[in-house]
Amino acid sequence: MIRTLVQSALQTGYLSVESEGLIRQVLTIRGYKSTDMEALQQLYEALKAGTIRREAQNRIQMPPLGIT
Repeated sequence: MIRTLVQSALQTGYLSVESEGLIRQVLTIRGYKSTDMEALQQLYEALKAGTIRREAQNRIQMPPLGIT
């Protein structure tokens, strides 16, 4: 699911509050796959680079994933 949300953000250049909330929910319940984590890293890099804009105005905060 995260991968799909990230693909949408990359296509539109925009990350909605709803999409961000869904990503957080999936991370909270640990319902993600390795491909989702790769997509999440891609999203984080795009946000840092400014190629994707967030609807929410607060700082980017990545939850601890416990993945090494």
